[in-house]
Amino acid sequence: MGVLEAVQRELKALFGPRALLGPEKGVYRYDAILVGSEPLAVVLPESLEEVQALVRLARRYGFPLVPRGAGSGLSGGAVPEEGSLVVAFTRMLRLEVYPEAQAAFAEAGVPTARISEEARPYGLFYPPDPASWRTSTLGGNLGENAGGPLCFKYGVTGDYLLELEFVDAFGEAHRLSREAYDLPGLLVGSEGTLALLTGARVRLLPLPRHRATLMALFPGVEPLAEAVSRAVAQGALPAKLEFMDPVCVGAVEDYLGMGLPRGRALLLAETDGDDPELVEEELSLVERTALDLGAQVERAAGGEEAEALWRARRAVSPALGRIRPKRVNEDIAVPRSALPRVVGEIEALGRAFGLVVAQFGHIGDGNLHPNILFDPKVEPEAKVWELAHGIARVALRHGGVLSGEHGIGLMKRAFMAEAVDPETLGAFLRVKEALDPQGLLNPGKLLPDP
Repeated sequence: MGVLEAVQRELKALFGPRALLGPEKGVYRYDAILVGSEPLAVVLPESLEEVQALVRLARRYGFPLVPRGAGSGLSGGAVPEEGSLVVAFTRMLRLEVYPEAQAAFAEAGVPTARISEEARPYGLFYPPDPASWRTSTLGGNLGENAGGPLCFKYGVTGDYLLELEFVDAFGEAHRLSREAYDLPGLLVGSEGTLALLTGARVRLLPLPRHRATLMALFPGVEPLAEAVSRAVAQGALPAKLEFMDPVCVGAVEDYLGMGLPRGRALLLAETDGDDPELVEEELSLVERTALDLGAQVERAAGGEEAEALWRARRAVSPALGRIRPKRVNEDIAVPRSALPRVVGEIEALGRAFGLVVAQFGHIGDGNLHPNILFDPKVEPEAKVWELAHGIARVALRHGGVLSGEHGIGLMKRAFMAEAVDPETLGAFLRVKEALDPQGLLNPGKLLPDP
């Protein structure tokens, strides 16, 4: 019996029908953007002990393991290499809320939105809210250190981690808090390259009692970015500050027919808190800076109008898919003081390359999502990736980073040599070697080859 047959036999014995060995495993080649090789097998564990058994089997036979949540990632972090075993965590769904401690424990496969839904009856919520939060899983959010519209005020996934449960590259299980050596903090954002994350105890917050929302329409993205930069510099701390450039606004209007004016850049701002006067004061500060820079401002009269405005922001991704059949979703983060220059340079780059570039994102904390839209039948992908590299260089030139929340994965791995100095990159590689000496955990992701 060959090695492949032996592995398949053991997988069947351990996992039964939850070891996918036939054509059905092909759907696990994808994330939301990229396509990889067909994996050797896909396994859907249901417990910490099953993950341990799988890691020990992979070590024995030398097969790489690729962790996967809902497949909603945007950088290729969950895309398998040939001959790998995909570990799909969507059957690990245990969730327990501890209202007295304002905390919850969730396994890796729990959809992000479900944590807030279970906490809401206790007057609590879980702030990290990526756009995919109804489908994306906690494990995937931890692996990418995902954010979302609320991240400007409330922070990202790692800011809410109290304890992390994981299986290391040797098949040993751990549940560690963050005192002394913060190993959980090291594993957050490591994209499955250092351990398999199986669950976490996370912090919850009380629901704010008051909210206020406005929409500001600007003549372009540069004055919008300047307004955000000024408002924050003057002390505004909205719960959400999201923007859409004119390409996005036009696409959403085509998609939803909301009556949005074409040719304008759109800023959505929401303030929240327990003191209604402070909530109003913060929103008024954003409003004044927007008006000073030529914006038309509309306030939501209540919750239903506010929800309608946020529906426009959530519709950006499906709306852009109607413009071109394919896209590359960039994810850069830059200092807020550089925002006007950065959005202007990216806009100019798109024109120079003759490609459609749509910009949106969490502008409050400088996290931008420039999307390159293209038709591979007409526009060569090599040109698209050249533009993507150019956008990454804009971020680096202005003191930014390659990723704010989507991760490096496969898509930006080649850029890492430019983004990180050799000494730091060497330290990263030594950490990888120490924690995963066989190189079995999500190889080919995040770090370039040594």
